[in-house]
Amino acid sequence: MDMTDKRVLVTGAAGGLGQAICWAFARAGAQVLALDHDAAKGLALVAQGEGESPAVRARLRFVQADLADLPALSARLAALFDEIGGIEVLVNNAAIYPSRPVEEFSIDDHRRVQAVNVDAPLACVQAALPHMKRQGFGRILNVTSITLYGGWPLLLPYVTSKGALQGMTRALARELGPHGITVNAVSPGAFPTDAEKIHPDPEGYARFVLQHQSVQRRGSPEDIANAMLFLASDASGFITGQTLNVDGGWVMQ
Repeated sequence: MDMTDKRVLVTGAAGGLGQAICWAFARAGAQVLALDHDAAKGLALVAQGEGESPAVRARLRFVQADLADLPALSARLAALFDEIGGIEVLVNNAAIYPSRPVEEFSIDDHRRVQAVNVDAPLACVQAALPHMKRQGFGRILNVTSITLYGGWPLLLPYVTSKGALQGMTRALARELGPHGITVNAVSPGAFPTDAEKIHPDPEGYARFVLQHQSVQRRGSPEDIANAMLFLASDASGFITGQTLNVDGGWVMQ
C-alpha cells in the first residue's frame, strides 16, 4: 500500500504492536508521528530503524505525551498539528490492561483505564478532525480486542474500555462519513508481545492460543500492521464502521 505524503499518528507507538505499525507506515512512505509516554522505549523504537534505509528512518518522529493527562495531551496535539498541518491517518493503539479480580478494582482504577483507553482516543480524534474535515479525507483506526467475545477473566476495566471503543468506532463512522472520513476497528487476537506477560504460564498460554486458532501459528505484529495499512489506504474507502478480527480465525462472528 502506498502511503506517500500521508501523515500518520500512532499512539502506544513503543509497544509491540505499535512498533510494527509505525515502521510499516514509514516503509510505505508515510510521515509517522510515534506517540508514547515512555521516553526510553521511544528511543529504542527510533534505534530499531538502524536497519532501515535513511529515507525510512527520516519518516519516523518520536513524540512523548502522556495519554492519562488529557488536557496536556490535547494541547500537545493541537500544537503538533498546527506545526505539521494535521494528519490523514490516526491509529488509536495505546491501552493499559491491569489484571486482577473484579472486587480488587477500585472505581478510580476503572476510571483510569477508561481515561487512557477511551477518553484519550476521543481527544486524539477531536484534535485530528479539523484538518481531516478541511481536506475531505481521513482514516481513523481504533484497536479493540477479541476479549470482547469472552474467554478472558480478570480484565474487567480493559474489556469494558474496548467495548466502549468499538461503540465509538460505529458512532464516529456514522457521523464522519459525509466528510470523507472512515472509522474502523482492528481487533487483535493473542500476540506474543509484552501484553502477554500478565499470564503466569507463558507456555501454557501459547498452547491455549493455538488450540483456539484456525491458523496454527502465533500471530506477529506485522499481521496487525498489514491490516492497518489496508484500512488506511484508498482501497478501503467504502469500508467504515467495521471491526476486523485479526486473530488467526479465533473469533468467527
